[in-house]
Amino acid sequence: MNEFVKSIEVRWADLDPNFHVRHSVYYDWGAYSRICFFQALGVTTGILLEHSVGPILFREECIFKKEIHFSDKLHIDLQLIKSREDYSRWSIRHSIYKNTDTLAAIITVDGAWIDTHKRKLAVPPAIVLKMIAEMPKSPDFEWVK
Repeated sequence: MNEFVKSIEVRWADLDPNFHVRHSVYYDWGAYSRICFFQALGVTTGILLEHSVGPILFREECIFKKEIHFSDKLHIDLQLIKSREDYSRWSIRHSIYKNTDTLAAIITVDGAWIDTHKRKLAVPPAIVLKMIAEMPKSPDFEWVK
């Protein structure tokens, strides 16, 4: 897959007292984008439960570039920027654009897969491996050890 983009709608509840989007909402949008990507490739929450695996985050960072207001039209993309070759650990970058082409924020997450029964890090099952292999890769993508 070359690109995955999701539209986002700003809700009244997303705003802070200054009438722009609250900082924590950006992280919610990143999670929403990732889960929508999983769903689009057939990796539902039911599949994750069936295989006793789930994604976890070690780090989540947002760089705020431009304020987002209630009337802005938004979309968010998703790109794999780093991964181990077995996809057990990875980094994903999301870019949030407002009104078509203004970069408003960049979210970067570092994560892994966890066996939900053993509560230990794990290599994901084949269906998840196939999904992650399909994730759009950034131009600066790199394999890590």
